[in-house]
Amino acid sequence: MPRFVASSSRRILLGVAVAATTALVPLGTVATPAAAGQTPDRQQQYAEAAAEYGVPESVLLGVSYLQSRWDTNAGTPSTSGGYGPMHLTDAEYVTGLPTGTHHDSGDEDPRGDDSRPAPAAAQPSADEAPTAESLQTLDTAATLTGADEAALRADAPTNIRGGAALLASYQRQIGAPVGAGTDPAAWYGAVARYAGADSADAAAAFADEVYGTIAGGESRVTDDGQRVTLAARAVTPQKSWLDRLGLRLPERPDGLECPSSISCEWIPAPYQSLGADPGNYGNHDLSDRPKRQKVEYILIHDTEGSYAGTINMVQDPTYVSWHYTLRSVDGHIAQHVKTKDVAWHAGNWYVNSKSIGLEHEGFAAQGTWYTEAMYRTSSKLVRYLALRHGVPLDRQHIIGHDNVPGTVASTVRGMHWDPGPYWDWSHYFDLLRAPELNTGTPLTGMVRIDPDFATNRPAFTGCVTAGVPCPSRGSSAVVLRSAPRADAPLVNDVALRPDGSPATMHISDHGARASTGQTYALAGRSGDWTAIWYLGQKAWFHNPSSAPTAAWTIGLVATPKAGKATIPVYGRAYPEEAAYPAGVPYQPISPLQYTLSAGQRYAVGTVLPGEYYQASTFDGSAPGDWTVIRGEKKYVQIQFGHRIMYVDRADVNLVPSPLGAPR
Repeated sequence: MPRFVASSSRRILLGVAVAATTALVPLGTVATPAAAGQTPDRQQQYAEAAAEYGVPESVLLGVSYLQSRWDTNAGTPSTSGGYGPMHLTDAEYVTGLPTGTHHDSGDEDPRGDDSRPAPAAAQPSADEAPTAESLQTLDTAATLTGADEAALRADAPTNIRGGAALLASYQRQIGAPVGAGTDPAAWYGAVARYAGADSADAAAAFADEVYGTIAGGESRVTDDGQRVTLAARAVTPQKSWLDRLGLRLPERPDGLECPSSISCEWIPAPYQSLGADPGNYGNHDLSDRPKRQKVEYILIHDTEGSYAGTINMVQDPTYVSWHYTLRSVDGHIAQHVKTKDVAWHAGNWYVNSKSIGLEHEGFAAQGTWYTEAMYRTSSKLVRYLALRHGVPLDRQHIIGHDNVPGTVASTVRGMHWDPGPYWDWSHYFDLLRAPELNTGTPLTGMVRIDPDFATNRPAFTGCVTAGVPCPSRGSSAVVLRSAPRADAPLVNDVALRPDGSPATMHISDHGARASTGQTYALAGRSGDWTAIWYLGQKAWFHNPSSAPTAAWTIGLVATPKAGKATIPVYGRAYPEEAAYPAGVPYQPISPLQYTLSAGQRYAVGTVLPGEYYQASTFDGSAPGDWTVIRGEKKYVQIQFGHRIMYVDRADVNLVPSPLGAPR
C-alpha cells in the first residue's frame, strides 16, 4: 500500500455505467417485455434475462447478489476484474496492475520493532494478470449472447443477460435440466461453478451462500437507484450436482483455524533461519497466544496485488507475513500463520504482537470494488476469531491497517492506509452481526461516524492518476474541515504536514477523515455541522438531521488531569524501563508529534497494560526471548485521529461522556 504522499502510477481501464433508472415492477408480477422506447427497470431486466436463457429468476438474483449485491459499481471492475451486477470477469482488460503486495511500498517496516533490523525487501514475483477461465468469463458471455464486450462491461441489462447465459451453459455442461420453470434446487452445480473456484469446498461454500440468500430473501436499492427484491423461498439444493464439476478436494488439516462453513486451506508462511546469525530469520515470530499475550485486534488489510501473487510472496522466508489471505472471486481463504504466533504485517510491533492480520485481494484506490463473496467469508472468519480470542466486535478492536499508529514520530508518515475509504465498514459489521446500537442524544457527548455508504461520495482524487477525480462511488469516510462550512480548509495532520498546511482530497491522504464505526468525543455543533476532537483540534463534518452522517452515542472519554496543560500521545504501549530484565534492550517510551491539551476529550477504546514481546532470535537464544515484559505503567487506547493511539493512564481522567460534553 502506498504511503499517503505517493501518487499512483498504475492504470485501470474503466467502463462507463449506462444503466437507466425507471419505474419498478412489484415482486410477483409476470415480467412482460418493455414497450417500444421504454427501458425496463432492473427487476424486470433480471426477469427477462432469466426467461430468455431458461434460468430460475431466484437463482439468477441469488448469484448476482453474492457477487455485487446487484450494484453496477459505475462500470468499474472488482478487485478480481469482474464487471457489472453479474461480475463478468475480464482480467485481460484490467491492465497495469502491480506486482507483489502493499508491503512493498512506502517506508513502513511491517515488523515495526526497533530491536532488530527491518526484514530485507524481497523481489516481487512476476504477477501478470491471471488468464484462468474464472477470470475471463466475459469472453464466454460475449460468445453466448452475441453482445459487444464493452456493453457487457458497462451496460447493466446486457451484463445480466451475459450472467444468465453463463449459468445456463454451466447447467447444460453438467447435464442438468434447463428452463425458467425448473426447480432452483437442481441448479446447485451451475451456481457452484459460477464462483470460478478451483476446489470443491470453495465452490460449495459459494453455492451455499447463494442458496442461503434465496432462503432468507433480500431487498435493497442499488447504487444506481434501482429497487431489486429477491423473495424468500425455501429450497433444498441438490448438492450431488457438484460432483459433476470434477474439482479438486483439498485437504483440511487438523488445527486449521477457520469455521467449517467456509472454504479454507493451509499454505504456511515459512519460519526459517536465513544464516548463521540467530537474528537473521523470517518471516514471523513464534509465540503462544493467548496464554502468553492476549490478542486485542483483528486487522483488515488489502493486498494491492492479485491473490496468486500474494500467496507466492507470503511463502518467501525473506519476506513478511500475515495470518490469512482472502480471494476476491469466491471468498476462498488461505491460512499462513497460526494465530498463536506473531505475523509481521501491521508496521507496529506492539500491534503485531497483539493482533491477527487478514489480507483481502484488492486495491484501496484504483477504481475497484470488493466482492460480496469476500465480504461474507471475511466476516465469518473474523467473527470466529473474535469469539475464540475474546476480541470485541467494534471499531476499537476490528480495525483497518489505516487505523494502526506509527511507532514513533519518525515512522508516522510512512504508515499504510489500506483497506481505504471504499471498504464498506457498515455492511461488514452487519455481516458480523454486530450492528451498533444508537444509545445517545446530543447531550451524551459522543458521536459514532455512520454515513450512508451508497450516497456518501467524497470527491477524492488520484485513484488512477494524481489530481484526476476518482469515479463517484460510495465511501465509509467523512471529510473533516477546520470550520463549519463546506469551503473551509481540511484540518491539518501535523505529522504528515509539519508546515501546518491542510490535508488534501488525494485518495491516500487520510489526515482529515473519520470512518464508519469510529467513535469521537463531541467538540461542538453549529447548524448542520458537528465538531469532534481530532488530532488535538476541533474538526467539523457535515451532519444534517435530514441525512445524518453520524449517530449519537455514549461512553467513556479521556481528558487530561487537572494541572496538565498538555500530555503526550504514543503509538505503542510499552512498559517503563525498570520492567526490562538484564540483557533485554529497553524500548524507549517515545511520544509522537501530537499532544492532547487540557479541555479536550477523546473516546476511550480500552485500558491496556504496558507490554513488550521480546522476540529477536530464531531459536529464542537472546536474553528474555519469547517472553512478554510487563511493567506497572498502564495505557488508555483513544480514537485520537483516523488512527488509534495511546496515552498514559496516569495522565488522564476517564469520565462518562455526558460529563465531558461541551456546554
